[in-house]
Amino acid sequence: MAKFTTVDEYLAAQPEPLRAIAEKLLPIIDAVLPGAGALWQGHPVWSLGAAPGKNPVCLIKAYTSYVTFGFWKGRELVDDSGRMDTTGGMAHIKIRTAADIDAELFTAWLMQARDLERSAPQHR
Repeated sequence: MAKFTTVDEYLAAQPEPLRAIAEKLLPIIDAVLPGAGALWQGHPVWSLGAAPGKNPVCLIKAYTSYVTFGFWKGRELVDDSGRMDTTGGMAHIKIRTAADIDAELFTAWLMQARDLERSAPQHR
């Protein structure tokens, strides 16, 4: 597995369909969590703490045929769309094409997740 040092390096290394998904997601994430993205444990994570992975809010992770958009407190998010998968370890959505991205819905999830993390006790 390749080692990346920045979110941009991580994205540049993805095959085109996955890179297109991530490139459409980034402006949505950055609008809610500006300057909070960094690589942590090998993939892009957006956190509210002073260092990557401190008070994490969301992540993106590329797989072979999709990109996972996950939330640490995702099980606490209101998801009237029913698109969030809450089975397994972390609530997430599997995005297979850039057309699967609903900017309004994803922004609402991000704002909820950010606000939940802000109201949580700070991790040390």
